[in-house]
Amino acid sequence: MSRDNHRVMPHPDGWQVKRDHGQRASHVTTTKAEAGGYARPISQHQYTELTIHGLDGRMQRSDSHPKR
Repeated sequence: MSRDNHRVMPHPDGWQVKRDHGQRASHVTTTKAEAGGYARPISQHQYTELTIHGLDGRMQRSDSHPKR
């Protein structure tokens, strides 16, 4: 069974934080670092995988936040 993901991805207005299968971004920011700052605590609280993408859309890194 695959885990849910939150992703930091390019957006026409900068960078977005979006959950897989979500229809829209939960946050849109001007910088990737700012989007990551929003995404990490959300992912930790919801026990999801956090995946960071580059401008080209390719995955750059991933962090797991499992239930303890």
